[in-house]
Amino acid sequence: MQVLITHGSIARTRALQFSRWQLVLALALLVVALMAVSGLIYHFVFLKAAREGWPVFSTLVRPIVRDELAQRDLFMRENLDAMAQKVGEMQAKLIKLEAMGERVSGLAGVKADDLKAPATRTGGGSGGPYVPLDRPSLAQLQHSVAGLDEAADYNLDLYTLVKSRLLEGRLRALMIPSSAPLEGAVGSGFGFRLDPFNARWALHQGLDFPAETGTPIRAAAGGIVVSRGVHPEYGNLLEIDHGNGLTTRYAHCSAIDVPLGAVVRRGQVVARVGTTGRSTGAHLHFEVLVDGVPQDPARFLAGHVPPAVAAR
Repeated sequence: MQVLITHGSIARTRALQFSRWQLVLALALLVVALMAVSGLIYHFVFLKAAREGWPVFSTLVRPIVRDELAQRDLFMRENLDAMAQKVGEMQAKLIKLEAMGERVSGLAGVKADDLKAPATRTGGGSGGPYVPLDRPSLAQLQHSVAGLDEAADYNLDLYTLVKSRLLEGRLRALMIPSSAPLEGAVGSGFGFRLDPFNARWALHQGLDFPAETGTPIRAAAGGIVVSRGVHPEYGNLLEIDHGNGLTTRYAHCSAIDVPLGAVVRRGQVVARVGTTGRSTGAHLHFEVLVDGVPQDPARFLAGHVPPAVAAR
C-alpha cells in the first residue's frame, strides 16, 4: 500500500509505503486504544454519573450500568450478611466466655463483677437511636467488630488476672508446711508433757518422729534455708523460711544435706535423722513457727491451717 502526501501546488510529493503486516499492527493498536478510551469513559464517567445521580446524563447511562450495579450490590450484601453471621457467632462465644469466667473467678478469689465488661458494670442512663441489625450496614458491622475486639482484649486481661490469682494461691499452698517430713507415727505431740530428763512438766514445742539414724528428712514445704548449725539443745538444727512469717525447724539431725541460702522444694531431702543435742534416742524434732511463735505442726500436716496464716 502506498500513500502520497502533497502540500501546495509546487510542493514536492512524498510517498509512504506500508506493508500488509504494518497495516494489521496499526489497526490492532488503534482498536486497543479505542477500547482503553471507551473503558475509561465507561468507568469514570458512566458509573460515576449513575452513582452520583448527575442530572440528565445519569438518566441516559443508568439503564446501561443498572445490571452491573445490581450485581455489585448483591455481592456486597452477601458478604455483609456473611460478616454479620460471623459477628453473631463471636458475640455468642464471648457470652459463653463471660459465663465461664464468672465460675472460674470463685476459684481465684476474684469477684464476679470484675469479669463483666465496663459497659455492663457502669450505672446511669443509656440511650441512642434504634438501629435494626437484621440488615446491618458495613459501618454498623465495623462498629460491632471494634466492640468485640475491645471486649476480647478486656476479657483477656481479666483472665490473665484470674490466672495470676490462681498461680499465687498455688504458690502459697506450696509454701505452707503441710507435708510430713517423715513417714510414720508421731512419738510425742505438741503441748505440755513430762520432760524426759528432769520429769518436770514443760511445753513441747513440736512433734517427735521416731526413726533410725540416717533416715532421710524431707522439707515440709518449699522455702529458703536461713539457718543451719549446732544448737546446745536441738543439736544439728536446720531452719527453713517459707515466707509470710512461716518457719520450720528440723532438730537432732545426724547430718544436714543443704547449704545455707539454698532454695528447697517440698519433699526434697534436706537432712538425716539423728540423736544430737538434748535427745534420748534417734528421732526428728519438727517445729512450725509463725512470726517466731511455735504452732502445733499437726494442724498444718492435717491441712487445717490457722486463720491467721491462711489470711496472709
